[in-house]
Amino acid sequence: FKALVLQYMLLGSLEVCLHSRGHHLNLFQRLDIMIDVACALEYPHHGCWETIVLCDLKPSNVLLDENMTAHVGGFGIAKMLVGYKSLTLTCTLGTTGYIAP
Repeated sequence: FKALVLQYMLLGSLEVCLHSRGHHLNLFQRLDIMIDVACALEYPHHGCWETIVLCDLKPSNVLLDENMTAHVGGFGIAKMLVGYKSLTLTCTLGTTGYIAP
């Protein structure tokens, strides 16, 4: 038996906080979330032995805990660049509206 146990994110996703009527994020909360996401993305891009590219960063993959700390999830289609300086894909991976043109 194998299980993946994750921390419960009380406030849900950033998408819910941005688009629901009951939530309002002030400027400082938004800046804190941006910094948290940037720090979370720095590690897989530069802190690992092999570079990991998330491929699907969007508000529904940014989860907020009870302290409004942002955590990045949604690594389902992430790609590991093993020994390559560049990567060419033959298919589009990501969510429409959030992928690079």
